[in-house]
Amino acid sequence: MPRETGSSRWRTTPFIANRPTVESGELRPGDLLPSTRQIVREFGVAMATATKVLTALRQAGLARPVPGIGTVVDTPGTRPRTPHDRRRPAASLDRGRIVGAGLAVADVEGLAALSMRRLAADLDVTTMALYRHVSSREHLILLMADAAFGQFPLPEPLPPGWRRCLEVAARQQWAMYQRHPWLARAVSFTRPLPSSRAMAHSEWMMRALDGLGLEAATRLHIHVCVAAYVRGVASSLEAEAEAAAHSGITDEQWMDTRGTPALMGLSKNPAFPNLALVPPRSLDLDTLFEFGLQRLLEGIVTLIDEPVRQAGREPWRA
Repeated sequence: MPRETGSSRWRTTPFIANRPTVESGELRPGDLLPSTRQIVREFGVAMATATKVLTALRQAGLARPVPGIGTVVDTPGTRPRTPHDRRRPAASLDRGRIVGAGLAVADVEGLAALSMRRLAADLDVTTMALYRHVSSREHLILLMADAAFGQFPLPEPLPPGWRRCLEVAARQQWAMYQRHPWLARAVSFTRPLPSSRAMAHSEWMMRALDGLGLEAATRLHIHVCVAAYVRGVASSLEAEAEAAAHSGITDEQWMDTRGTPALMGLSKNPAFPNLALVPPRSLDLDTLFEFGLQRLLEGIVTLIDEPVRQAGREPWRA
């Protein structure tokens, strides 16, 4: 686990490109560096300046991104150079490289840190070179979202039973948001993404509900309710990832060292007798996700079975 660097150490961040500073032990390999947003808040500089700081460190081989954690101190020679580390001519630039670089930034630092200028610096090309392949930042985010959905395809053939299908789809999307916490902010149901891979998820879930006597609009509404539930729980993931990056401790560690002791203290208050009965780690996001998913599916069972019961027939089997 990367070690958290205190606020006083942040002031050395623009200067640790000097190898002696790292070797002195003030900032050691594995130490967590501040995000671009933290640098902006701490120093009052522009986002572009904060971006240049971390980019310079990465290009010098003195920092590296760790998905789900943040940017940590690295030193030259601690990992082998890859073809991606070497300067490439703009002629080798393509849409896939740009999308991959965008995912790398957003997965580690969040969507707010993503800019065309930042990507140009990371890819060592001019900003204008990017616009030959993507028309705007919004277009890039669309391509990134499409790529993210493509990483989590739904199985063929469909699993047996509509309920099992919806569980599989919901859990795939939950895993997708966990890998890409920023994605929950990019997805909208009132203004859907024109993404073929996201639409493939919609089509798959509607197909799983076919043959149950439901109108197409009802099947769409069921799909949207399930997908919106997953996205709603996932909306906490980016903030959780940012908190972990800022503090250097995981959610479980935070709960064990701060959350649980605080709740235990409150639970001793006679005004909260029910809270005193709650076991530790009852607010784990995965547990909450599964609990809510099953309650939602039970409601859908009622929707599907009610017309059948009224007709005096046996309910559909999920």
